[in-house]
Amino acid sequence: METLRDGTDVLFILIGAVMVLAMHAGFAFLELGTVRAKNQVNALAKIMSDFAISTLAYFFVGYWIAYGVSFFSNAASLQVEHGYALVKFFFLLTFAAAIPAIVSGGIAERARFYPQLFASLLIVSLLYPFFEGMAWNGNFGMQALIESTFGKPFHDFAGSVVVHAVGGWIALAAVLLLGPRQGRYRADGGMTAHPPSSIPFLSLGAWTLTVGWFGFNVMSAQTVEAVSGLVAVNSLMAMVGGILAALVIGKNDPGFLHNGPLAGLVAVCAGSDLMHPIGALVTGAVAGGLFVYAFTLTQNKWRIDDVLGVWPLHGLCGLWGGIAAGIFGLEALGGVGGVTFGGQVAGTLIGVGIAFGGGFLIYGGIKLIMGLRLSQEDEYIGADLSIHKITAQPDYNRGEV
Repeated sequence: METLRDGTDVLFILIGAVMVLAMHAGFAFLELGTVRAKNQVNALAKIMSDFAISTLAYFFVGYWIAYGVSFFSNAASLQVEHGYALVKFFFLLTFAAAIPAIVSGGIAERARFYPQLFASLLIVSLLYPFFEGMAWNGNFGMQALIESTFGKPFHDFAGSVVVHAVGGWIALAAVLLLGPRQGRYRADGGMTAHPPSSIPFLSLGAWTLTVGWFGFNVMSAQTVEAVSGLVAVNSLMAMVGGILAALVIGKNDPGFLHNGPLAGLVAVCAGSDLMHPIGALVTGAVAGGLFVYAFTLTQNKWRIDDVLGVWPLHGLCGLWGGIAAGIFGLEALGGVGGVTFGGQVAGTLIGVGIAFGGGFLIYGGIKLIMGLRLSQEDEYIGADLSIHKITAQPDYNRGEV
């Protein structure tokens, strides 16, 4: 029975890892559909390249920083419990690799290719696992301090803060350091619209992310014994809440609509194992509305050119999710309990501070040493031709083979 259990757990978390791996295709197509046509190839190339860099960074350095585990031993020792330690690494890697994928959407259309890959290396090997270990492995005494102060440790079941808020606030630092795209904001105070290049691809990306998210959340239990249907239904309800809020507040805009489920799912990650489904619905609805409002505010009023709105979507909705777990997770509001509002606020703000500060250090250093931004000419031509020497739909003369 023990052998069967170990094998089942390996299969369970492996399925979760593959589902979250598929979410990276969602990140790619969401960006592809949002950017202008001259930057579509670059969107695809960044997400795939970032994942490869993230794998090496996390395997050799990041996972050891977060959990004190390394794989520098013979293959036979790695096969203990059917290799569960390896597939757990695979599963958590897909979370870590989401950070560069999130950042990619914010800095799209004007970032240099290899400096961004170098930033991904530093983020996944050092910055992300630093806070991941604090939140999920008790490193550096953060959880002990929060528990002694507020009575319960910081709770983030599936990464509203650890993954999404961290990614979103790193992205904000990168976006601010890069500056807006050429011609986006005019000297007379006006702005030039850059509408999505493909609503169908944007929709495909949103749907792919949404489906994979149930692996992201449900499989965060990491064993069959710990799996909970409550997590699945809470994810569903938050998704629906985000859709409806974004649809209504966004006035039928398809860009807002398709980001609505993602906003809801970002927000519910932290407390998906604690909330009542009605609490999850409210959490998702608030997140959907927050995304629409914050995206409009940052783009139109603050003139922050965050192309996919990753700071509103991941940074702010992730922050809200960390705090929402301390509201709707309380027994008084129908939740399971085991959390405190103060503890959730403290843990969330620590994560945001580390992400924003670390993002400025990494991207600021790269900007100083090697530069972050494409030249004005390369940006005008588009990243597809200037970096990859091909467009998404090359023109061929009829009759040519």
